Amino acid sequence: MGVDLRQVVAGILTLTMFVMLIHMIKRDHFDTLQDKLPGTEDIDFENTKFETTHVRKNIGLWKGDANELKPCWTKPSGDNEEQQTEGFVTFSLTNGPEYHISQIADAVIVARSLGATLVIPDIRGSQPGDKRNFEDIYDVDVFTKSMDGAVRVAKDLPPHISTKKLAAVKVPNRVTEDYIAKHVEPIYRSKGIIRLATYFPSINMRKAGKKGDTDSVACLAMYGSLELQQEIHDLVDSMVERLRTLSRKSDGQFVAVDLRVEMLDKKGCQGSDSDGEKSCFNAQEVAVFLRKIGFNKDTTIYVTQSRWDGSLDSLKDLFPKTYTKEAFIPADKKKKFLDSEDSELEKVIDFYISSESDVFVPAISGLLYANVAGKRIGSGKTQILVPANIPDSSASASSFLSPYVSKKNHFAYSCYC
Repeated sequence: MGVDLRQVVAGILTLTMFVMLIHMIKRDHFDTLQDKLPGTEDIDFENTKFETTHVRKNIGLWKGDANELKPCWTKPSGDNEEQQTEGFVTFSLTNGPEYHISQIADAVIVARSLGATLVIPDIRGSQPGDKRNFEDIYDVDVFTKSMDGAVRVAKDLPPHISTKKLAAVKVPNRVTEDYIAKHVEPIYRSKGIIRLATYFPSINMRKAGKKGDTDSVACLAMYGSLELQQEIHDLVDSMVERLRTLSRKSDGQFVAVDLRVEMLDKKGCQGSDSDGEKSCFNAQEVAVFLRKIGFNKDTTIYVTQSRWDGSLDSLKDLFPKTYTKEAFIPADKKKKFLDSEDSELEKVIDFYISSESDVFVPAISGLLYANVAGKRIGSGKTQILVPANIPDSSASASSFLSPYVSKKNHFAYSCYC
């Protein structure tokens, strides 16, 4: 039987092309996947393997990772036991983790000043009936242990305590000993139990000129007492790693932008802040800002907007790898964390991803910016770039470093050294 030489050659060529195709697929698969990802589609991470990349530090736009600071507050020693009273301070955490940090600090300071027992708070969302237990979001054991020596902590009010006697008391954020003595203590002495609520006359996270007696207690409460419970902690970690995987062309580094479209029309976004600067920036303004300070089109951007909104298209036009959380949250977590009417869990994801990103851009001036900045300062992630309208074609990113960092005037600098 004769051998057709043409068939042999054709077979060899076919095999060679097949091998080349396999190598091309292995090399190009991830870039192709990334280029096709729109901001609103789900990514099948469950069935896709991603290459890991080494994250370079301190290079160009990403250089903000300074040395991680260490807590330098003095933990209360419990030497005020003779001042302990039989009463209780109750309160709720509301409006998301950016508020929780401040609410915890005020409650601990008030309870310690009064010698009262602090009841572990529940967590309430923006909708009526939206209520959950503290341990649904935070690690209750970590919180309880962190308060040892600072205040007594109880999981619940004792059965014999009547809530009918409970008096509602409002205190300003960063409450002082003088305010407590004048406005809170008389009510507490009369009732023996108060329900505390913090209000925010202004967003003030700047450190005081002189370190006060309550600063160490506030530092402990704000930066040493709240840790996410394991399921949420693992979810945030996995989402951060997925963003890093999508950021192969920037060495695994990504930008988090706090931009919530519904906030742009609210009163807080109209006009200027206390320094005369614009308070909020829309997607197009953020996109132009990032491009002018040097971020290229391959930069991966996480936006805190809950769901993809058409106004974000202008950001995606300049930065195709722009995502909201719905694009890459694990499929088995989507129903619990995104598809419910409870926005509290979404706020937790936003806050902690913003705290872990390589660069944070607060397009909205407010408490999330202030308290994310505090957490980032403590972990050495000080690359916080505040948007501005840049008249020239380009500018240095260092010119837009947050004053909290450039002037070292954030309260966190009283807590870390």
